[in-house]
Amino acid sequence: MGNNMIDFVIAVDDPPTWHTMNLMQNRKHYSLLRFLGPKQVSSMQMNYGAGVYYNTLVPCDGRVIKYGVISTDTLIEDLLHWKTLYVSGRLHKPVKILVQNENGKLRAALVSNLKSAVTAAFLMLPESFSEEDLFVQIAGLSYAGDFRMVIGEDKSKVLNIVKANLPHFQMLYSNILQDCPQVVYKQHQGKLEIDKSPEGQFVQLMGLPRTLQQQITRIVDPPGKNRDVEEMLLQVAQDPDCGLVVQQGISAIVKSSSITQSAKGILTAGLLKTVSYSMKKLQKMWKGSRRKSH
Repeated sequence: MGNNMIDFVIAVDDPPTWHTMNLMQNRKHYSLLRFLGPKQVSSMQMNYGAGVYYNTLVPCDGRVIKYGVISTDTLIEDLLHWKTLYVSGRLHKPVKILVQNENGKLRAALVSNLKSAVTAAFLMLPESFSEEDLFVQIAGLSYAGDFRMVIGEDKSKVLNIVKANLPHFQMLYSNILQDCPQVVYKQHQGKLEIDKSPEGQFVQLMGLPRTLQQQITRIVDPPGKNRDVEEMLLQVAQDPDCGLVVQQGISAIVKSSSITQSAKGILTAGLLKTVSYSMKKLQKMWKGSRRKSH
């Protein structure tokens, strides 16, 4: 892991109470917003951006961490419906769950989110492809449309994530791929084949999260027509550019949440930390582009 900043996400049932306790114990983690009190901090978390409040560049046991706080209900909604794809997108990739209570709805939503990622990736891939192709597609979902991939992120980030964590991706998705009726999974060869017929694609489109279905409908339905979602998805399933439309729908979700969450981040981190964090990102991007050019 080297000197990379470790990213934590904490799901809490009661954000105002959590921030009250955390402000008492770790007041210095917060920007000047701490002077507004826990209610305003919670309001900033819940009502703006992707529903996450980040404290960043926090020293901890000789490392530097950042941690985002999200309400459990907001997290479940994002996992099931991809309202922002902000935290749900991070959870498409292998992560270490440190503590998890017995919340059945959250457990089911975590699995549903992974299945949705596989379905979306299938729609954007050709008839046959490798495991690595699939995992690169999945890992890239939450970066599609993210303006930070143009300014401030290492462009080879997605491929690096997959190559460094291939066995973890295999463990995370193995059961879902084996149980999926729409794919022939040749696990020993690391190859997959899917049904690209209009019928097959329609089943996959119907299995996508609600927000993505709505975005796809907006892209292909002319204003004023207001046809129902199922009718529109049936039309998209027969379109040779079906995968491109799905990608545009995902980009629209990610673009919106990445801009609003980043704008909120300036307030929650404070200006000095924001500048410091952004400079580190730009240095990583610069190093990545230099490696490619050599």
